[in-house]
Amino acid sequence: MKKSVRKAIIAGNWKMNKTRPEAKELLEAIKPLVANAEGKVEVIACVPFTNLETAVNTTAGSNVKVGAENVHFEKSGAFTGEISADMLTELGVEYVVLGHSERRQYFGETDETVNKRTKAALAAGLKPIVCVGELLWERECNITEEVIARQIKLDLFDISAEDVKKTVIAYEPVWAIGTGKTATADQAEEVCAFIRATLAKLYDDATAQAVTIQYGGSMNAGNAAELLSKENVDGGLIGGASLKAADFNTIVQAAVNG
Repeated sequence: MKKSVRKAIIAGNWKMNKTRPEAKELLEAIKPLVANAEGKVEVIACVPFTNLETAVNTTAGSNVKVGAENVHFEKSGAFTGEISADMLTELGVEYVVLGHSERRQYFGETDETVNKRTKAALAAGLKPIVCVGELLWERECNITEEVIARQIKLDLFDISAEDVKKTVIAYEPVWAIGTGKTATADQAEEVCAFIRATLAKLYDDATAQAVTIQYGGSMNAGNAAELLSKENVDGGLIGGASLKAADFNTIVQAAVNG
């Protein structure tokens, strides 16, 4: 990580887990553990919609930020079951995860809708965490870079350099999501560096250097330090390990010390 150049961010992606009492209990446990990260590493809990108000209230006055796991691209309208960016900001939410592989795989998310959601989030003052990553088949076919470049170009289409600097990119190889498999630190570094190079081509080097790029494929307490030791891995989007306060804290501390 190059914390002197760009923000290091550890974000927990809780997915469809935790009731409101459980969310409060977990956040109360996390807060004192990660208090020393303030000013060094941004710590975020991205929680289900039903837990957002609880999370905002529980983390008030602490250095833990709250993120949502998705947002719709329209401000309002006949979109049953959807949540707008204004609804999130009104609650006090600061971040939002977009284009996660599970949204793409199970719920029909496309690069076009990720692009729309990213623009809507930025317009409302939210900070997007935009997820990109290749399937195992695509990696085996040696087209990882082609897949990643296409996603970056489409997901960030018509978004200004200034807004891209407010955007976090999470590299999450789909074959390492919830499988227990993890890209090696060198593999993660290689793709994160490629993402930065792609941003430099689309914008400029200064913009590319300013963007936080996370690794999001089964980062855990055991492998976080090695992954975060890489120059272009600026943090993690953490799944299962974010649901255990001690494990999540170990990852945060690896970032603090990295």
